[in-house]
Amino acid sequence: MENGKLVIFSAPSGSGKTTIVKHLLKTFPGQLAFSISATSRPRRGEEKEGKDYHYLSKEEFKRRIDNKEFLEWEEVYAGTYYGTLRSEVERIWADGKAVIFDIDVEGGLNLKGQFKDRSLAVFVMPPSIKILEERLRSRQTDTQESIARRIAKAEKELKTAELFDVFILNEKLEEACEKAEKLMKEFLNI
Repeated sequence: MENGKLVIFSAPSGSGKTTIVKHLLKTFPGQLAFSISATSRPRRGEEKEGKDYHYLSKEEFKRRIDNKEFLEWEEVYAGTYYGTLRSEVERIWADGKAVIFDIDVEGGLNLKGQFKDRSLAVFVMPPSIKILEERLRSRQTDTQESIARRIAKAEKELKTAELFDVFILNEKLEEACEKAEKLMKEFLNI
């Protein structure tokens, strides 16, 4: 695990990081591969095992924590764990690609702290909390309680933007994607 690079996209839920990461994966298929996180939460909608997440029971997640199988993990909400399996990153590096993450803010900062100059940490900034809330509501995948929890978390996360290498304001998705492409070319020497 000495030579591979990591590209970390973090943001409050609803900021557009997933859309930007998917765009980059289509644009740079030979250079980037997606790190699929593990979670103890149940699947939502059309999500698929091994594509969206590695779904683990709470007990299995805790066992893997004890076995030091995670590069980073956290209990994001009470009883709901998310993390990055070491084996996932090693698999991508073995293919000669950089790992790209779509990860929450705390996890992104944790990875940046571990991999320093071998990583590029990008914070995707929503135009406002109001627009962020509208985006979350338009998904129609969360309860009112879940949306309120995500907004409260987002307000805290926005205060960490300066801890990242760079931020992208996602007011116009096309412009945010162009800026992300430019960052990838520079960081990966493409």
